[in-house]
Amino acid sequence: MISQPQYPERMTTEEYLGWEATQELRHEYIDGEIVAMTGGSLAHNDITLNFYRTLYSHLRPRGCRVNVSDAKVQDNNGRYFYPDLVISCDSRDRESRNFIQHPQVIIEVLSPSTGNYDRTKKLQYYRQIASVQEYVLVDVESIIVEVYRRGEGKIWFYCAYSQGEEIILSSLDFHCAIELIYEGISFD
Repeated sequence: MISQPQYPERMTTEEYLGWEATQELRHEYIDGEIVAMTGGSLAHNDITLNFYRTLYSHLRPRGCRVNVSDAKVQDNNGRYFYPDLVISCDSRDRESRNFIQHPQVIIEVLSPSTGNYDRTKKLQYYRQIASVQEYVLVDVESIIVEVYRRGEGKIWFYCAYSQGEEIILSSLDFHCAIELIYEGISFD
């Protein structure tokens, strides 16, 4: 029998940062509560790496930072997240060694166990980060990429891309065929 990990019921931000630095697994921190990060499937990993490869060569010459799932994002409310991909073009994040504080684009690859949470609560949390211009959801079970794009004030625009289309991330002046993101992925 495998025992379930025990987490303190609530922690301060300082307690979380000290505690998490000693853990083998990653944990998000939301309003005093610890959320264990689950492992993803091979398809989840491949999609994340495919997206990273397409973004890296476009953004690196512009001085932007592109990080995958082990990069911690700190929001302005003291929450900490581990998105699948995070892009920051803010000079303050370029030299950071601990976490990204000014993300421009956050990408989450959806899995059956986390998809609903990524579409609801994480969308709510990420929209509160002033620097976030686009939040991207990538389906792992079908060829669908959804982009939430910041507008004026509290307005957010939604755009879904599917097979045969070109994904556009306006804030990064980035375009790519959706097939590049799903390269090597087979669907049952």
